[in-house]
Amino acid sequence: MRLRALLETDALGLRLLGGEDELDRSVRGVMTTDLRDPSRYLSGGELVLTGLAWRRDATDSEPFVRILAGAGVAGLAAGEAELGAVPGDLVEACGRHRLPLFAVHETVAFATITEHVVRQVSGERAGDLAAVVDRHRRLMTSGPAGGGPEVVLDLLGTDLDLHAWVLSPTGRQIAGAGDAPLAGPVGAALAGHHLAATRGGRRAPHRTTVDGVTYSLFPIRNTGRGAVPASRDVRESVLSDWLLAVEADASDWPPARLDLLQGVTQLIAVERDRRDAARTVRRRLAQEVLELVQTGAPPAEIAARLRVAAPVLLPGLGAAPHWQVVVARVEWGDAAGSTATGGQAGSGPAVAGGPVAQALLEEILVDPAVAGPDSADRIAVAHTGDEAVALVPLPAVTVPAPGDEPGAAPSGTPAEPDPALHAGVLLAAVREPLSAGLADDGRLTLGVSAAVHSPEGLRGALEEARHARRVAAARPGRVCAAGHHELASHVLLLPFVPDDVRRAFTARLLDPLRDYDRRHRAELIPTLETFLDCDGSWTRCAARLHLHVNTLRYRVGRIEQLTGRDLSRLEDKLDFFLALRMS
Repeated sequence: MRLRALLETDALGLRLLGGEDELDRSVRGVMTTDLRDPSRYLSGGELVLTGLAWRRDATDSEPFVRILAGAGVAGLAAGEAELGAVPGDLVEACGRHRLPLFAVHETVAFATITEHVVRQVSGERAGDLAAVVDRHRRLMTSGPAGGGPEVVLDLLGTDLDLHAWVLSPTGRQIAGAGDAPLAGPVGAALAGHHLAATRGGRRAPHRTTVDGVTYSLFPIRNTGRGAVPASRDVRESVLSDWLLAVEADASDWPPARLDLLQGVTQLIAVERDRRDAARTVRRRLAQEVLELVQTGAPPAEIAARLRVAAPVLLPGLGAAPHWQVVVARVEWGDAAGSTATGGQAGSGPAVAGGPVAQALLEEILVDPAVAGPDSADRIAVAHTGDEAVALVPLPAVTVPAPGDEPGAAPSGTPAEPDPALHAGVLLAAVREPLSAGLADDGRLTLGVSAAVHSPEGLRGALEEARHARRVAAARPGRVCAAGHHELASHVLLLPFVPDDVRRAFTARLLDPLRDYDRRHRAELIPTLETFLDCDGSWTRCAARLHLHVNTLRYRVGRIEQLTGRDLSRLEDKLDFFLALRMS
């Protein structure tokens, strides 16, 4: 708004005392102060209201006005209630610095002026931003947005004083305005809340508080031309849609502002669709390579296909590096759960897990420390059935020569950081938000192969990753992962033991100990676990349990008596170990 408009509002009771030639200045805000130096609180464009409590004598006016003029304020309004009239020395000082000066009648409260200015400025800003959003939307129907989501977020910050971030389903920052990135744990917490609210069928925007700060969460989903019908099962998209996190409480926003934010999300959604379209090429190439590997094509044919695909799959690298294979599977059960459409999670047609797993794997494999939507341009993921398979390029790794110690740097090669992916690390930062999105009826399991250095190894790496995923599937939890190193353990056998055989085996071996512990308040099961963990060492086990060795020997003897086993025998130790792992 302009300063001139203040004089046209009779209810404000303002009289112009000087600066008539400056009334076309724009007012961006309002501030009330009686500080002698309020410069630290000024950013320019404000209408400053003052009750003149800072003025002790005529010499105080000049420095006060000089500070306001230097800060770029739009104008000064002085109340008449304190002194009965605005002092002449203040009028003269404002004239010297070309600062418009108004007198505020003693019957008018500063709060009245503040409310009027804020209402006018907010309305004009919202209108201006709405026009900008609409203009960008029209431009994007025929060409690229030019600037991406950051441009829209900058508009929210400069025109509506709203701090906002675009986040992935795992809470990774896609875009943010300015130099204030959202902390990783905060982003993960916001994403988890958004996914839980969406799966619960709650209406957006979702309000939540993290570390004492209130946020409003808006889904970013294209509901315009070509959008998916509203009856679509929410599980098909909940784990792939972006969200807009705004540092504000939108629960009391007027409809016009909510509509404006909806327009912003539509604008970002169009940009998201453009980037997904570009990813389609990588997906198709990954599908072609996967089909060659699965059908047992000659390694030379696979290598030739990889060389052709290298410019797309490996931009900037030039040649195919070493590879790892990651397999993910998303399965939806029949547990009842609310959806965004109001139906039950287990009702209607089954939800295909393959596309969901594909989108999740593309997100999970992005380095969480890398912000921006283009950081996944070297991740190629295909899907078949309910399974997604990723071909992940790695920097060149040196294969140990014969005779090198396991885990040591290869002969003559300096030790370097391990570039390979590790199953547990992949899911550590995303387990919490993804579990919220999977709710009570979904499950994600993931397996990671070892690195291979030639196309000949891709078939084995694929099978290795699939076996590792099956090991992960045998574990409890909504989100589980296993790596290739676990396939060398006897624990690999456990997922393939039928459930009834497991129950019978563990009951026969452990139930006598559980019954004894329950009747005598003993601790035979914990003692057995610690004894095996200490590799049968009497002294280490007794020290860990804070027992005398004779007491430990008594407990172990009781275990052997109740089960008919001998804990000095390797076979019996292994049986106890497996029974405890399966129980």
